[in-house]
Amino acid sequence: MKRLAIIAALLGATPLAAQTVAITNAKLVVGDGSGPVDGGTVVISGGRVTAAGRGVAVPGGARVIDAQGRWVSPGLVAGFSRLGIVEVDGVRETNDAGADKSDFSAALDVSLAVNPRETPIAINRAEGVTRAVVAPDTGKTIFAGQGAVIDLGTDANAVMRPRAFQFVEFGEGAAATAGGSRPAAFAMFRNALLEARGYARAPGPGGGGRITDGMLTKLDAAALVPMVEGRVPMLVHVERASDIVQVLDLVREFPALKLVLVGASEAWMVAPQIVAARVPVLASALADLPASFEALAATQSNIGRLQAAGVTVGIGMINDDEARQARLIKQYAGNLVALTRVPGATGLDWGRAFATISSGPAAALGLDGEIGSLRPGRRADVVIWDGDPLELSSAPVTVMIDGVEQSLVNRQTKLRDRYAVPQEGVLPKAYER
Repeated sequence: MKRLAIIAALLGATPLAAQTVAITNAKLVVGDGSGPVDGGTVVISGGRVTAAGRGVAVPGGARVIDAQGRWVSPGLVAGFSRLGIVEVDGVRETNDAGADKSDFSAALDVSLAVNPRETPIAINRAEGVTRAVVAPDTGKTIFAGQGAVIDLGTDANAVMRPRAFQFVEFGEGAAATAGGSRPAAFAMFRNALLEARGYARAPGPGGGGRITDGMLTKLDAAALVPMVEGRVPMLVHVERASDIVQVLDLVREFPALKLVLVGASEAWMVAPQIVAARVPVLASALADLPASFEALAATQSNIGRLQAAGVTVGIGMINDDEARQARLIKQYAGNLVALTRVPGATGLDWGRAFATISSGPAAALGLDGEIGSLRPGRRADVVIWDGDPLELSSAPVTVMIDGVEQSLVNRQTKLRDRYAVPQEGVLPKAYER
């Protein structure tokens, strides 16, 4: 950014992110759970939102974009994804999500693998997704490694926050990895945290060898220290209600832990305990059938019931084509609105549903002061839509990240344009008349 600023100054131009922009005449969605308002204005300066609402004055000299009554919202935040680290699941060379042959686990840093040029990045950006929580997958242990928060901009610097959290697997998956049972998984977890706590008090010399008389490598122990001390959150994949209760009880033993539940199909059954523990949830929105023995009580009303109980909720997509289809979160949020019209179901009103894909995931990661809404001071991730963002037929007409307008061209749009009206000689010979 400094280099761009210097070049722009030499050329006598203003860097795009430094421009003051006012988007006027908008059907404005702040993203904080409130409903949309007509006649809204968003003011952007220095890549940040400086004002948003109805009756906001346009600063002198600002570039004015007339939204012409269109919907204007914050960029969507993918609450749990593997964007940028997987191109093709079955091609090992393009899949950096997990490392089941590595001697390291918690020390693995997914930010080192993020590729902003991967095909799904541009496709999801064109659908209004501007930030994503990117998590590694587990290998030999229940600790998958350190996740990152990224932006989906066209520049080469995708990682907004490296080592933003530690991802841990519990439940059925953890039981298999830890030796065959849930007790084995909890024993592995407790032992690792005790070793990390001891390492924090008396760190050994550098290198990746194992701690004396310990099970962790030095690098894994060092990577767990920020989690043990509460400096980074711990995202925990857990589905069954009884497992959720056991995970919440870990805070009594390790009080500094900042838990975030992921998946959480049966969380509605223990919502009071989750509220009491002040733990946010990144829930799967379409978990409505018992896909496994740990999700027998799955229901699409899960998120609505959690919200009604007072839980901070965002939508995540674990085990739901999360490496490519983060864009589906807007459809899932729309389904939550539709549930309010289904007898016996519990959904969300429009504003709260949109918050599950904007400020909700941001708050779960402790980043609601940076992203997820159009409140003053937040990064200027702004999307102008051609219709209601939660309707399937709607699409962005403009996407900004940090106040910079982004390209909406991607592989899908290129294929569409190439074959929509094929000209003679464009198609392969097999398709020509």
